[in-house]
Order: sequence, then structure tokens, then C-alpha cells
Amino acid sequence: MSNDVQHYSDPQDAALALLLANNRGDELTDILVAALEDAFRILDEDWVSQMH
Repeated sequence: MSNDVQHYSDPQDAALALLLANNRGDELTDILVAALEDAFRILDEDWVSQMH
């Protein structure tokens, strides 16, 4: 991996790059799993509301 400093305009991109650069894959996985769980919960709630 390069040691070049990269600048990101999106704070989320910068946070992701920092996690990857520091080999914190487990923390990144936890964040992604939580985001998927939220997305599935929202989709489920939307689906249930359309059925009524």
C-alpha cells in the first residue's frame, strides 16, 4: 500500500480510507453489517406498510 497522502472531499471516503490504511477490517465489517441491517429493516417496514 502506498504511503502517499490522499485527500478526500467526502468525510465518509476519508474515514473508509483511514480504516483500510490502519488494517481495521473488523471494525469496517461491523460498520457495513450494521448498515445492511438498517437497510433491510427499512425495506421490511416499507414492505409491511404497503401490504396494509
